[in-house]
Amino acid sequence: MDVSLDIKIGQMIMSGFRGLRAEDDPATLEEIRKGNVGSIVFFERDTINNRDALNVKSPSQVRALTHSLQENAKVPLLISIDQEGGRINRLKEERGFPPSVSAKFLGEKNDLTLTKHYAELTAKTLKEIGINLNLAPDVDLERNPDNPIIAKRERSYSSNPDIVTRHAMEVIRAHHAHGVLCALKHFPGHGSSSHDSHLGFVDVSSLWSEDELVPYRKIIATGLAQKDLQCDVVMTAHIFNSHLDEQYPATLSHNIITDILRVQLDYDGVVMSDDLQMKAISSNFTFEETILQAILAGVDILAFANNFLYDRAVVPKAIAVIKKLVREKKITAERIDQSYQRIMKLKSKIEP
Repeated sequence: MDVSLDIKIGQMIMSGFRGLRAEDDPATLEEIRKGNVGSIVFFERDTINNRDALNVKSPSQVRALTHSLQENAKVPLLISIDQEGGRINRLKEERGFPPSVSAKFLGEKNDLTLTKHYAELTAKTLKEIGINLNLAPDVDLERNPDNPIIAKRERSYSSNPDIVTRHAMEVIRAHHAHGVLCALKHFPGHGSSSHDSHLGFVDVSSLWSEDELVPYRKIIATGLAQKDLQCDVVMTAHIFNSHLDEQYPATLSHNIITDILRVQLDYDGVVMSDDLQMKAISSNFTFEETILQAILAGVDILAFANNFLYDRAVVPKAIAVIKKLVREKKITAERIDQSYQRIMKLKSKIEP
């Protein structure tokens, strides 16, 4: 069956959702109904209005929300959340969810049985409430203990790439056992940075080391041989490294996403951007240039979380820009189809 270009482009869009019920965000719900959104990301906290319970109030409420959104979708949605554990924990115990611990805690214990226990708690919970993609595990190496967004938030298992790899594999295996997908992040490594890419430009040129690629290399290679460890999604970092690309940060870099991740590391799965509304991107590149360069770089899913900056019309604007770039032959229809095929292959893994 022929699939329209519009539907293919829609599958490339991830949007935040603003509300506890489907009817709370009529604009996004309408875009879902049109087929203009292929993925949704949930947050516990509304950072724009500085209040809790943006999408998460209780297990039964989240289950009802995911069910309603899926019922309105032309193509089954990827519904995602950052449930790393510890401080990056959208499903808190006081709201009726199981306890969680940080990656740093687990890495310091270095007990894979313990990591498996907490990963299975998380995966089972996500499955029960209808979330099919966990934006975890974080495989950044803790190379800078003063890193405000990784080390200070206890998101890294270790500075040792082998420890990070082993624990990340346990997380992936546990999620797959419960029919939940995972995303490795933040490629090609955010652990050595000294600044937060939410807030502005982050240059790691003098800090980054090639062994930050080790977890990706090992997990991707292992996944080619072992189905339960297949790499589902890789999320990009907005970090800039002049040794890898003299012009663009990783999310917009063909050198990093295609030449390193896809060619050198032999990865042909879905690549997802980190939130394109973060200031490392939005303060330095126009909306159109961001979308153009991300797609040319090899990104398949463009994420607009709408919870750091808010733009009610961000989805139709993104769709219009992509269609314009195709009309102008700056992006080929074949390139759009390439992303669509990767995304649909990923979605075929989702268990009902």
